[in-house]
Amino acid sequence: MNNEINVTYIFLDGYVEISKYKYAYFFLMFSAFILIICSNFTIVYLIWVNKNLHEPMYVFIAALLVNCVLYSTTTYPKLLIDFLSEKQKITYEACLLQFYFFYFVGPAEFFLLAVMSYDRYVSICKPLLYPTIMTNTTVTVFLVFSWFLPACHASIPLIMLSSTKVKLCNFNIRGIFCNNAVYTLQCVMPRSLAIFGVFAILDIVILPILFILFSYTKILIISYRSCKEVRRKAAETCLPHLLVLFSLTLLSIYDICIVRVESEFSKTARLIMTLQIVLYHPLFNPFIYGFKMKEIYKHLKRLFWQVKVVLSKNHQ
Repeated sequence: MNNEINVTYIFLDGYVEISKYKYAYFFLMFSAFILIICSNFTIVYLIWVNKNLHEPMYVFIAALLVNCVLYSTTTYPKLLIDFLSEKQKITYEACLLQFYFFYFVGPAEFFLLAVMSYDRYVSICKPLLYPTIMTNTTVTVFLVFSWFLPACHASIPLIMLSSTKVKLCNFNIRGIFCNNAVYTLQCVMPRSLAIFGVFAILDIVILPILFILFSYTKILIISYRSCKEVRRKAAETCLPHLLVLFSLTLLSIYDICIVRVESEFSKTARLIMTLQIVLYHPLFNPFIYGFKMKEIYKHLKRLFWQVKVVLSKNHQ
C-alpha cells in the first residue's frame, strides 16, 4: 500500500475524444505497428538471405530499418495500452525510461545516415580504395558508434531528471508519450540540463546533418565532373538516403519545437502532428529503400512473385 502511495503518475493529456474513438485508435495504430514490423523486417530479411546484398551500404540500410522497429517499439506498446485504458497515465519512472529510449534510438538514425553518406562518398569518389576502407571491421565500428554515442547522450538527461533534487509542479503532459515534453513537468528546469540540451542538439543532430550534406555535396561535385554512369550510380544510391534525411529532419524540428509553441496549436492539430512522428517515418523508410534501391527492389519483386505462386497453389 505504501508503495502505491509513493508512486508518481504522469497523465498523458494529448488524446482527442479517446473514449469515443478508442477502438478506432487502437485498430489504426495496431495495424500500423504490424505494418511497420513486417515492412522493415522484410527488407532486412532480403538483405540477410541474398549474398549479393552483403555489402556495407545494404548492411547500413538493414541497421537503419532495425532501428526504425526499435524506434516504434518505444512508443506503440504503451499507446495501444492507453487506447483501451480508462485513464492514460504512466509512472514518472516509466516516463523517463520511455524518454531515454526515444532519444537514444531516434538520434541514432542521424548517425546511421551519416555513416551511410560516408560509405557513398568512398564508393563514388574513391572507388579503388573502397574495399580497403570499408572493411567488415570498419562497418562494425561505425554501427557500434552509431548506437553507443546516442545511448550515452540520452543517459545524461535521464540521470539529471531522475535526481531527487528535481521537483515536479506539473503532472500532465500535453502529448501521448514521453518525449521532450517531460521538461515541462519540473518546477524549474536545472540550468545544467538546459545547457546540455543545446549541446546535445548540436552534437547529435546538427553535426551529423552537416557531415551528411558535406559528403553529398562532394559526391555531387565529383559525379558532375564524371561520366554518365557515375552520375546514374550517384543518383540511384544517394537519393533514397537524402529523402530519408529530409523526412527525419522535419520530424526532429517539430519534436524539438513543439514544447515551446504548443499553446499555438489546437489539441487535435497537436495529436495529428505527434502521430506523424510515430506513424509516418517508420513506414516511410522501408518503402523508400524497397522501391528506390534497384537491387533490393529486384529481390522484393521476386519474393512477392514466390508468395503469389504459393498462394495460387493453395487455392487450387
